Amino acid sequence: MATSKLLKTVYSDSLSLLTDLYELTMAYAYWKNGLADREAVFQLFFRKHPFQGGFAICAGIEVAIEFIENFHFEEEDLAYLAGLKTPAGTPLFESGFIDYLRDFKITLDVDAMEEGTPVFPYEPLLRVKGPIIQAQIMESALLNIVNFQTLIATKASRVAFAAKGDHVVEFGLRRAQGVDGAIAASRAAFIGGCHSTSNVLAGKLFGIPVMGTQAHSWIMTFEEERKAFQMFAKTLPDNCIFLIDTYDTLKGVEKAMEVAKEQGCKLLAVRLDSGDLHKLSCSVRKKLDAAGFNETKIMATNELSEQLIADLKHQGAKISLWGVGTNLVTAKDQPALDGVYKLCAIQDEAGKWQYRLKISEQVIKTTNPGISQVRRYFDKNGYIADMLYDEKMGPGETIVHHTDPGATMQVKKEWDHRDLLVPMLSKGKSVYKHPSIEEMRSKTYEELDKFDLSLRRFLNPQPFFTGIEKDLFQYKLDTIEGIRKK
Repeated sequence: MATSKLLKTVYSDSLSLLTDLYELTMAYAYWKNGLADREAVFQLFFRKHPFQGGFAICAGIEVAIEFIENFHFEEEDLAYLAGLKTPAGTPLFESGFIDYLRDFKITLDVDAMEEGTPVFPYEPLLRVKGPIIQAQIMESALLNIVNFQTLIATKASRVAFAAKGDHVVEFGLRRAQGVDGAIAASRAAFIGGCHSTSNVLAGKLFGIPVMGTQAHSWIMTFEEERKAFQMFAKTLPDNCIFLIDTYDTLKGVEKAMEVAKEQGCKLLAVRLDSGDLHKLSCSVRKKLDAAGFNETKIMATNELSEQLIADLKHQGAKISLWGVGTNLVTAKDQPALDGVYKLCAIQDEAGKWQYRLKISEQVIKTTNPGISQVRRYFDKNGYIADMLYDEKMGPGETIVHHTDPGATMQVKKEWDHRDLLVPMLSKGKSVYKHPSIEEMRSKTYEELDKFDLSLRRFLNPQPFFTGIEKDLFQYKLDTIEGIRKK
């Protein structure tokens, strides 16, 4: 039975130490200086479109929420922390702090984008509000979870787009970055648009349809290729997908058809894993059609990427089933999303909110202050623009582009809108029912269809207009000027 509790199911131990040490040393400093309960807001966002594309697909949120909701320190965790030493040989953390962590209870409010939502640079995928010590400790794990799954979901959506409705199987278990990388990638790839996975554990955990064929080792086990097909068909007569390129592809497809006729099994597909996929698929299709196997699909594997799939489709390859592995689950052309988790507001001693931002000589690294919400505007024709606004200032009528202040857009009264950050935890308790993974996947397709098709081009996609509300933008400029004068 599928479960949404990935962390609890796969990892029985506490994951509180899934963090960088500096999160804990900062937490210690907050506690030591009486700041632990000071209310603060952190936001998780990325700065650049992955894969030089025009969008990203939000994923990993349900797992991130599960991590926060169930966060606690086990006695083994505390014993390990108590044993850490400074370079001088003294305890890194005093016993009072260890006792504090023993009673650590999460009371955070978390708002996040729903998985399957297209998202753009500088827009918070996740916003965490509450005691600064709690919010700070979450940083590394949340980035680990959300960055990777968002990256893979985005890659999968590109692959699915290239396949133009063909069935795409996520085939990457053996090349994934470890056990967790494989499981998380299978989940994210399905949300992004894949139809099935070869990863059986992911199928069990999430209810993703599983699909498999056979390896060359099966064919080579027998003296003759025909015998390998016969034994497989005898064993799995209703699941005949034959790998035909072990020796000679065109002879292989002939033997596959002969065996299917002899044994009366339905030849679902033949698989190509090497060679000129365009040329071979056309030749194989002719042979299949001539022999009456019109419904038999041709499956291709072999280091596929969205660009290669798009090229093969453009060339007229007769492939309608794609197994995509390494390039998908490792995001080989961009192995990391540049997501960050930044403090954007903190209360002073009187309980008044003070907005914070990080400034940099690199404009792209200057953050946005405030308690942000993202509003997406649309009309009957689809999505028009996104505005990042501060919840206390409210949304205005002018959007200033994030990286080009000279570019602005006026909000029209006839536009509809939807705020993208949805409450998911209140005081550490769930207030949101996560949809099924099938619904998340459907959301990806439905939401992308509401953008102009040019957004999804692989080369020079047309940018979607996103920006910051005008008054918040001016506040940001004034804050930067004030900081630089100090």
